[in-house]
Amino acid sequence: MEYNKSFDDLLSNLMLADNETRNAAEQQYSSSPFSTKLPMLIQCMRNSPKIENRQLAAILFRKLLNDNNEEYRKLDESSQQYCKTELLTSLQNEESEVVRKKVCDAVAELARLYVDDDNQNLWPEILQFLFQFANSPNLSHKEVALLIFRNFPTIFGNQQTHYLEVIKRMLFQCMSDINNQKIAYLAVDATTAFLMVNDNEQLRRHFQDMVSPILTIVQLCLNKADDDSPLKNLIEIAETIPKIIRPHLNDLAVELLKHISDSNADNNYRQLSLEVLVTLSESAPAMMRKYGQIIIQLIPQCLGMMIDLEDDPEWSIWDNSDDPEDSDSNPIVAEFALDRLAIALGGKAILPHIVSVVPQMLQNSDWRYKYAGLMAISAVADGCRKQMMQLLTNVVVTILPFLKDEHPRVRYAACNAIGQMSTDFAEYFQKKFHDKVVPPLLFLMDDIANPRVQAHACAALYHFCDECPTPILKTYLEPIAIKLKALLQSKLQELMQQGTKNVLEQAITAISTVAQRAEGYFLPYYDHFMPGLKFIIQSAVTPEYRLLRGKTIECVSFIGLAVGSEKFLCDANDVMQLLLKTQTGNIDMADDDPQVSYMMTAWARICKILGKQFVQYLPIVMPPLLKAASAKPEVAIFEEGDEKAQDDGWEFVKIGEQQKFGIKTAGLDDKGTACQMLVCYAKELKEGFSDYVEDVTKIMVPLMKFYLHEDIHFNNLYYIIGVNKI
Repeated sequence: MEYNKSFDDLLSNLMLADNETRNAAEQQYSSSPFSTKLPMLIQCMRNSPKIENRQLAAILFRKLLNDNNEEYRKLDESSQQYCKTELLTSLQNEESEVVRKKVCDAVAELARLYVDDDNQNLWPEILQFLFQFANSPNLSHKEVALLIFRNFPTIFGNQQTHYLEVIKRMLFQCMSDINNQKIAYLAVDATTAFLMVNDNEQLRRHFQDMVSPILTIVQLCLNKADDDSPLKNLIEIAETIPKIIRPHLNDLAVELLKHISDSNADNNYRQLSLEVLVTLSESAPAMMRKYGQIIIQLIPQCLGMMIDLEDDPEWSIWDNSDDPEDSDSNPIVAEFALDRLAIALGGKAILPHIVSVVPQMLQNSDWRYKYAGLMAISAVADGCRKQMMQLLTNVVVTILPFLKDEHPRVRYAACNAIGQMSTDFAEYFQKKFHDKVVPPLLFLMDDIANPRVQAHACAALYHFCDECPTPILKTYLEPIAIKLKALLQSKLQELMQQGTKNVLEQAITAISTVAQRAEGYFLPYYDHFMPGLKFIIQSAVTPEYRLLRGKTIECVSFIGLAVGSEKFLCDANDVMQLLLKTQTGNIDMADDDPQVSYMMTAWARICKILGKQFVQYLPIVMPPLLKAASAKPEVAIFEEGDEKAQDDGWEFVKIGEQQKFGIKTAGLDDKGTACQMLVCYAKELKEGFSDYVEDVTKIMVPLMKFYLHEDIHFNNLYYIIGVNKI
């Protein structure tokens, strides 16, 4: 097969910014048969004068193989031999490092096709090629061998045991060459991949002596701070096979702690060093507890990183429910690390060190120390619940004065601690400290100069009320209702004049929680809130207010459920018309719009309130509900390192050496909610739901075997049982 310049030009067009030309090229490429594209891609990989084209050809070749395994296996022997020979020749002759890496990926993908069901490698030349290149004095050849092995660590198939010493020696020699840093780092990467894919205790014990050179490379990585891959490999080893690190744990911890404490070091390397120790605590808690000296030193280092804050003058007026602090900032990373350490190691191991350090921080005149100390109490409360319970009175007495601190971020942190303890010590906390907690929170809800403090005071209040026994809540219901009414009115004006919404969102959530817990006792305050809430649903229709509107819809339904149908009926028609307008009008809701789930659950609550009167709304309510319940979950296969594989809202399971199976959890949650709502309608409306039984049953019966989401699986069982009673 000769080099085809027209096909090379087609590859160039695939990378153009011009949409029309690129789309035409994509269509032409897609329509080409597999047997035509494969050799053309190889020739462009080998002969294109453009580096970017050779690189793209290698990428497309790998994808073509990945998507068309069976098509490749149908090729005759000479065509397959052509592919194997040309790819290995390309690796021998290619001068561009970036192209070589992509060709290595393609070779590894091709090699996978030659390992049969008996785990025998039917491409012996590739193994000879690996040995030849691994022992070559040419550094680029060593790199090629390591890249292929890293991408396909089980390439030796059923001959792996026979070659185990050879593999180990190859990796050790490459790793020991610290004068060639790239090779040494890549050898650590390849060794880690090999250990991860071989879930064999005997094999891993055999590689125990490889840990020492790995840690030598990690030390080099920390000193140079120019490539963090060895640290990330160490984290992977710590998570999967922590015991292999045990003989080196003391020495390793000394180096990691030294780096964590170095405020001049790169933050990424400090955080990765911290992650190694936290991961070890999670994967081998008993082992880490035995090395208590490490924990004694680690806790102060976490607290030290939490102090790494700037006094941003805009902080107090930030109008977003998300924290403006970067999720990868030192304070956020260290706070999360404390939380994980407490959960992993427990209160006996963690709380004494918190108690020995945090009080001094709280006495410091610098607001950053007080903030970090209070946030540390919040972070460890869940994991140290049992031990902290014994000290709870002292802890609360210590926190309360900071609700009046002169610095707004300290007041914010104190609210955060109160809210966290309201959840972690639910009921006991409310019963014992209600008189000390509620009044100062209500006071902070008037902190108009610092809206973020106002919002967090509301958040602390709804966490407190969420688990508060009704008799206690009843005693505070009037002052809480008065404060929330005033806040709703003032923030509604700000919404109209300035567009600010954060405090309003938190206040509305607090109203929802109070109504939910107070139930019938909320009746006298119904008229305080319903007009303003209806106004928000009617007016806040632009995309930036989606969450606010969703929370308001939820709030109205909770209030209606609390006060009962007799009182709610006077507003029911207006509310229903507003919601129906959302469903059928010009308000465009994307699939990931938070209003969708709020709407579905609100409809179900209103169904409980109105009973049989709700049947008239089913023709409008049911279509989106059926759509959500029947939606197929979004799933995908991602390559290791793919940026999309880091997206929030996805959960991943590793499959093979270089791929992840991902499922989008947000869509699953909506599907689960929809199934739950269908169960509610069937249960509440009985024969009124009969027109939809057939359609819903067609959706629900197949979900009896849906195990990706527990709510979906169990709710359809409840539905089937309920339908039998209609």
